[in-house]
Amino acid sequence: MPQIQEHRSGLLAIAYQDVGRAREMADIILAGFPILADADHAVGDAFGVYNLLSDFTHTPAIFILDKNLNTIWSYIGKDVNDRPSAAVVLENLP
Repeated sequence: MPQIQEHRSGLLAIAYQDVGRAREMADIILAGFPILADADHAVGDAFGVYNLLSDFTHTPAIFILDKNLNTIWSYIGKDVNDRPSAAVVLENLP
């Protein structure tokens, strides 16, 4: 988080689960960032990552948005375990 904040940026996660499970996950992983619930997959649909892998859940993805909410960089996983490293994400922050 400090490195993200150095870029004057923030971080949040969106999970395809209800609010209770999203809170539970945040507690389990000691998240220093919000984990928002998307049980109806509206956000996953809007970003084109719901059921992308034919598994009826969100595909792992990262979107970096500018202050106007335009996507300036994204990474969409090829499978459930495909995520970029923290270094790659930091390299792409404005």
